[in-house]
Amino acid sequence: MTRLLAGAFVAALFAARGRVTGSLDVTGQWAAFAVGTLAAAAGWGFAVTLVAYFLAADTLTRWRAAEKRLRTAGITPRIETRDGVQVLVNGGIFVLCAMLAAQHANSRWVLAAIGALAAASADTWATEVGTVWGGRPSSILSGRPLATGMSGGVTFAGSLGGIGGALLVAVVGAWSCGLRDWATIAVFTAAGTIGMLADSLVGAALQTKRYCDRCREWTERRVHPCGYRTKHAAGLYWMTNDLVNFIATLSGAASSLLLARWLLPMLSA
Repeated sequence: MTRLLAGAFVAALFAARGRVTGSLDVTGQWAAFAVGTLAAAAGWGFAVTLVAYFLAADTLTRWRAAEKRLRTAGITPRIETRDGVQVLVNGGIFVLCAMLAAQHANSRWVLAAIGALAAASADTWATEVGTVWGGRPSSILSGRPLATGMSGGVTFAGSLGGIGGALLVAVVGAWSCGLRDWATIAVFTAAGTIGMLADSLVGAALQTKRYCDRCREWTERRVHPCGYRTKHAAGLYWMTNDLVNFIATLSGAASSLLLARWLLPMLSA
């Protein structure tokens, strides 16, 4: 109970900070409060890992924000303010697994939790770094050039950034949750990277894509900057970016469990 109350206090501070700085809207603020409180209730190690993820993601999102908005203006609306759905799709699997780890005292749930958050971190870092330094992205499926910001596009710089984001959560998560060995960190980093790649693959193959008949350009905006309403032209209509992000975190959690089962015995030998 003491940890729950203390966690709620700390979560409230960070949620309020996000609201004041504009990184969270009202629903995002309450979702962040809930996720933070539950993470602390599951264990301080999970709370510390979540804080590290949030601070890094928030800092990267704000880094050269105007430049990133300009580069992706015709493709996707640049939204620095996250709503409740975005907070939950990035942190929901993490906090659910963290709570299961606390309830059942099973390290497998710890592995799944950190793997999920590593995937969310990798995806965020890949997007932010790739938009600034990646140049023109290529489709992960066909290799054809894509407009900056289009789902399914990858760059070398963005991929390296994504690995860095996964590594950050891997190191902090392993250290704060008592799994302090390089083999576990490697598993978490690989799981986060797999989640990032799953995001790109699903984004390229299935995510809804729209087309502006006036400008003859592909986009993910319902209304193009020209003012013309776009039409659904590819992918699954219901496969939104939020759902793709959820699949990425789920892939990170599953990959962490599988990699730990197959690789940890060999890496630790």
